[in-house]
Amino acid sequence: MTEITNYITNDFKAIDSQESIAVVKDFFDELTFSHFPVVEEEIFIGSIITDDIETFENNKKVADYSYTFERFFARTNMIWLDVLEVFAKNHANLVPVLDENNKYVGYYEIEDVINFFHETPFIKEPGRIIIVKKGILEYSVSQIAQIVESNDGKILGMFVSETDTDSIQVTIKINIGALNEIIQSFRRYNYEIISEHPEDNYINTLKERSEYLDKYLNI
Repeated sequence: MTEITNYITNDFKAIDSQESIAVVKDFFDELTFSHFPVVEEEIFIGSIITDDIETFENNKKVADYSYTFERFFARTNMIWLDVLEVFAKNHANLVPVLDENNKYVGYYEIEDVINFFHETPFIKEPGRIIIVKKGILEYSVSQIAQIVESNDGKILGMFVSETDTDSIQVTIKINIGALNEIIQSFRRYNYEIISEHPEDNYINTLKERSEYLDKYLNI
């Protein structure tokens, strides 16, 4: 699989802190980025915000507005999930990338990171999705893996897809295994099955009994 760092781009050069606001406004007229990185002697000092720049004076320098900059960034050694988290937390469509010495390297665009995600086995490989729910203090990743694998299932990936103060939902993708046995094992360990599955004998039995009861009551 391609490394996430292969998606670092320098299609547009970082903005120099001594550049004039007038020039930067022209630059942003052609782009749709939420932010864009600013450097001072190749060192990242923050990102200028697209929505703010129209309020800045044309004859000023970018550095004059450094107090408005956003400071979020990704490191070159970050895995793709951590990069995606930076995007999500900052509601950005571009994230600057720095090395361990804070030297600016380039930037990630959200479309490229999403494309990378689509190439992961979680998305690309065929499999089945199960969504389970349990108390937030009771669930265990190792237990989830044990339930799947003890029924000859193989996990392609899983992530926490929803959470609140009391409970947590985990989305699991498996590529082999007896799905009904896996589902019933989760129930034995007090996991609620959120997703629907034709193989779910428990739900099928409930439906059959409900249909029988409806017929009986309508006699």
